[in-house]
Amino acid sequence: MVAGIAPALGGIAILSIFGFTLAGPQAFAQSQAGAQTKEIPMLHAHGTFSVDVHPLTPAPAEGLTRYTINKAIHGDLEATTKGEMFGAGDYKQGVAGYVGIEVVTGTLNGKHGSFALQHFATMDVAGPKMQVIVSPGSGTGELKGILGTFTIRIENGQHFYDLEYTLP
Repeated sequence: MVAGIAPALGGIAILSIFGFTLAGPQAFAQSQAGAQTKEIPMLHAHGTFSVDVHPLTPAPAEGLTRYTINKAIHGDLEATTKGEMFGAGDYKQGVAGYVGIEVVTGTLNGKHGSFALQHFATMDVAGPKMQVIVSPGSGTGELKGILGTFTIRIENGQHFYDLEYTLP
């Protein structure tokens, strides 16, 4: 269980119940220049993070839950995040989903700025699915124009990330 997850989730950590499989970032790695397609080099960042999630009250509506999500990220990306998630479903039964947005502020491979991560995740009998992308247009400072995907992996309670991204 992720430290900081509230008992309101029935003792199941949102971040540990999703398998974190993402669509490839190649969708972000091409730009159109007239009729020609030019490939932009994909950059990579890896490391670990800790996460702190807490329920917010009141709930936005019957059947919905709302949480803060804050991370301390280390490695090629040295940053902190602040964000919110909205969820619905029966987490105890393994059928649920959530969406979220968090702003990442720090240094990515030597470049300082911020950007937003946009989450979309579900779990059901077919298994967990998660997509976390850099929200287009959210980059600031030296990270202006950043696009990419943020893959999360949990092993033995430790959180790891792989950020595949492009910068103009």
